Amino acid sequence: MLYKFHEMQRSVLNPMTAYAQTQAQWLNHPLNPFLLNPAVRRLAAGYELMYRLGKEYEKPAFGLEFTTINAKQVAIAEELVARKAFCKLIHFKKLDSPNLVQPKILVFAPLSGHHATLLRDTVRALLPDFDVYITDWIDARMVPLSAGAFHLDDYVAYCIEFMQRLAPNLNVMSVCQPTVPVLGAISLMATRKDPAQPLTMTMMGGPIDARNSPTQVNNLATTKTYSWFEHHVICTVPDKYPGAGRRVYPGFLQHAGFVAMNPDRHLTSHWDYYLNLLKGDDEDTEAHRKFYDEYNAVLDLDADYYLDTIKTVFQEFALPKGQWVVAGELVRPQDIKQTALLTIEGELDDISGSGQTRAAHKLCTSIPASMQKHFEAKECGHYGIFSGRRWRELIYPEVRAFIKAHATKPSKNFAKPPSRPVKKTILKKPVSKRH
Repeated sequence: MLYKFHEMQRSVLNPMTAYAQTQAQWLNHPLNPFLLNPAVRRLAAGYELMYRLGKEYEKPAFGLEFTTINAKQVAIAEELVARKAFCKLIHFKKLDSPNLVQPKILVFAPLSGHHATLLRDTVRALLPDFDVYITDWIDARMVPLSAGAFHLDDYVAYCIEFMQRLAPNLNVMSVCQPTVPVLGAISLMATRKDPAQPLTMTMMGGPIDARNSPTQVNNLATTKTYSWFEHHVICTVPDKYPGAGRRVYPGFLQHAGFVAMNPDRHLTSHWDYYLNLLKGDDEDTEAHRKFYDEYNAVLDLDADYYLDTIKTVFQEFALPKGQWVVAGELVRPQDIKQTALLTIEGELDDISGSGQTRAAHKLCTSIPASMQKHFEAKECGHYGIFSGRRWRELIYPEVRAFIKAHATKPSKNFAKPPSRPVKKTILKKPVSKRH
């Protein structure tokens, strides 16, 4: 019923937000003779703020049409490499450089509410130096029931399949939530002596051991029972969507949780946006729009996957306890020997607390010390680990140097596992305009 009530609320708000948008556009039009009147500017700013607060936010585009390599601009196109029921594997193909050989890196984007485009800045920094792939998770409300269930075990299976597809000589990066399933996947590959094991793995701000420095996110999971989550945050997708009938943790509930963690910060941000509209500060207002276009765009999570994660990662702590079993097979990080490990944490991270990601080093006891490194980004919050100035200037150079140091030896005797052929499709053609 909660999902249906939300949809009914949206049907009421949509005409109001459309009206607010129209009024804001008319009042701000350059030909409006009353635009210089302070009262009109306040009215226009109010309508604009109303529109931004009430509108529906669709999945943004990556918008990465070009990169620069050796002072030369190179066109980028998004290429579909593989499609699963709940995820697409995307390649950022460099069109102007067919003979360019760069280290491959697979970025595992979080499946925790936001779209993979949240890592736009991460990918942008990687593109000049790496051949970049990313997991693009699909909104569960768009996945028909006929596609079957999706559990945490299935997530791990996806990780293994994607790494096998892109092997050999692959580097992987996991940001936040996927650190656990990615470490689990590589552990299983090591136990099986799978030749497709990656050369390096970079783990960034994730709950590998959520017992360390617990945050509000961790405390919620430990103070509520599994059944509480099942009965209070799980809804059924309404009939209007392809995934009608699927049980999900809805995006709108997740977004409410995000905002509730820092309500004062968001209130201040919107008030500043209103003031900047009055002042005509185009740079700051545009920065606000870009941030919230991404932050407010959320997706539904399949209920089975979400509840599995709550139980396995945040209540049972199965991975650090050595008790995590995936599809009947025990996850043994101690079996990893040939994959170099870099962990990154933000000093001010309020999502994954200090030591949660670093815990991977205690688990991966067979990786030589010379192939392990931990980096703490000073004065850096959770989102700053993978986006913004500190990511670009402080953290990315560490990532690049680590991969360069440990990904120079090509894999030997590699036999690619069989897989079904997937027709590659260009998802987005680059525009001709140069920026």
